[in-house]
Amino acid sequence: MLYGYAGNTLRIDLSAGKVEKEPLKKEWVDEFIGGRGFTSKILYDENPPNVEPFDPENRFIIAMGPLSGLFLPASGKTHFCTKSPATGGYGDSNMGGHFGVNMKYAGYDVTIIKGKAKEPSYIFIDNDTVEIRPAGQYWGKGSTEVESAMKEELGEEYQILTIGEAGENLVNFACISHDFGRQAGRIGIGAVLGSKNIKAIVARGTKSIPVFDPKGLLKKGKETYAACREKPGFKGWTPEGTAGITNWCNDVGALPTRNFQTSHCDYADKINGKAILKELKITDKGCFACPIPCGKYGHAKTKRGNVYVEGPEYETLSLLGSNCELDDIHGIAYTNYICDEVGIDTCSAGAVVSFALECYEKGYISKEEMGMDVKWGDLDSIVHILNIIAKREGIGDTLALGVQGAAEKIGYDSSKFAIHVKGLEWTGYESRNAPGMMLGYMTSDIGAHHGRCWVLGSDVATAVGGDKNATVHDLISGDSDFDTIPKADHKNVVPLVLKSQHLRPAFDILGTCRLQYMEIGLETEYYEELYYYATGKKMDFNKDLLLLSEKIWHLNRMFNKREISDFGRKYDYPPARFYEEKIPNGPNKGHVMDLGVIEEMLDTYYEARGWDENGIPTQATLEKHNLTV
Repeated sequence: MLYGYAGNTLRIDLSAGKVEKEPLKKEWVDEFIGGRGFTSKILYDENPPNVEPFDPENRFIIAMGPLSGLFLPASGKTHFCTKSPATGGYGDSNMGGHFGVNMKYAGYDVTIIKGKAKEPSYIFIDNDTVEIRPAGQYWGKGSTEVESAMKEELGEEYQILTIGEAGENLVNFACISHDFGRQAGRIGIGAVLGSKNIKAIVARGTKSIPVFDPKGLLKKGKETYAACREKPGFKGWTPEGTAGITNWCNDVGALPTRNFQTSHCDYADKINGKAILKELKITDKGCFACPIPCGKYGHAKTKRGNVYVEGPEYETLSLLGSNCELDDIHGIAYTNYICDEVGIDTCSAGAVVSFALECYEKGYISKEEMGMDVKWGDLDSIVHILNIIAKREGIGDTLALGVQGAAEKIGYDSSKFAIHVKGLEWTGYESRNAPGMMLGYMTSDIGAHHGRCWVLGSDVATAVGGDKNATVHDLISGDSDFDTIPKADHKNVVPLVLKSQHLRPAFDILGTCRLQYMEIGLETEYYEELYYYATGKKMDFNKDLLLLSEKIWHLNRMFNKREISDFGRKYDYPPARFYEEKIPNGPNKGHVMDLGVIEEMLDTYYEARGWDENGIPTQATLEKHNLTV
């Protein structure tokens, strides 16, 4: 008995129209636990080497962890993995909501999809019934529109993943949507599903999950909920959710503005969490079993019309707000709605739109190519660019490649302000005076993503003083009114980055959300005990789980080496803007990241990782982690 697991792997061959169920491999459980561990292992082992992201043989993998679906705090996470069209390397994305829970209740811990359906289709899963059904009636429609229609057809109890027009048209940063506002947003995961002619995946499960000690798990689960409620950040963080950090980021000079030309704006109060509470919010919206719901469901009213939407969260506020110079909270929420409906990641969308606006301003894109006169801070301009990307019309076909691919086609010096690492667009933290944060972005296994490393608080603390281990709630509750911030020290950032890179993705292995730990400071001992009562296995979070997270980091690096012919150090550099252009205003005015510091940080990082000077794991490192690749 594999306690904590449904116990099965579902394999779907779309080309053959074949569905198979097999027992979950015990060696996967013993060595990789679940979630992100399963997906990294399976992708490396089962994806044919050098297969293209949109090739039918590229696997699309869904996995949950041992704590998923057990009515424990925020235990509703689902992990997705594939070879990324954005980077050409390893790609994964994580999503909350209720889908993965139903997959486990249906009896499946892992689903592996290959091939391509002969016609637009959706996958229907209802316990033991698994079918590939026609979806022609849904093709060409928006993500939330399709989810609503499918629930009306099949029943409210079904949990549904959908892609929008961008996924159908293979936009490199297309996302998967679920629960009218939850997304697996990064790395182009929705485009891979679209390449397989799959519009949606539907799941309902009514089975139970066996656990080692049901009474012990129930008792500890209640204690964990109580511990969350007692944290100082419980009441302080929840009302605004992730948007609550907007002003702090602006105050410390980390808010991306005007395509990362600068890191501070003078209208943060118009686009922050309080603006959401005042102007948009109807209610909180949480994922499965979440005690601190970060979703804010609201009503946006704009000149283009009124819409209901979940969000915007901080990343959307920063990247489609200040980074595009849009200073209207209703307008930002409207762009959030458009992204959800056409099915594109709001992080990459904001980075690509701001890149396009700068190219247009410089004359690198003509009005004829753009299709209209566009300008910074204009809602119509931003929505126009989002729509032509989703449809791949005009210059939108080029922008659909992401900023790296678009810069290669547009030319001039646009690559200098194409803000990405490895082809994945940078998210909402300007880092020219945040060396740890910058190093985390640079060395992330999937490309520039804060989900892999967040040490901005530590960077700020080294510059102005303060607690390097403060929770997000502590940061936003403290004093951040700085006129000028000194140069942050880069000398000791590597250990902090390594710890964060192992810690943040560790929750993706268990199948839980990291926000309880990161935002309000829930102790890791709770996860150790919950894991024991669920599985019957002892686990030391800071040794066993983080060591596994490190092992996965090396495995993903080796996947990138295998799939990208010249992969190595040159893929770990930030965009030239960050080491050539000084920040022009705000508390970090005059700061720029020195290229010599970047080289020094990479040298130190590689040595600490056990990689060679080109950033490739040494044989000794692979043997230490029992990796045969």
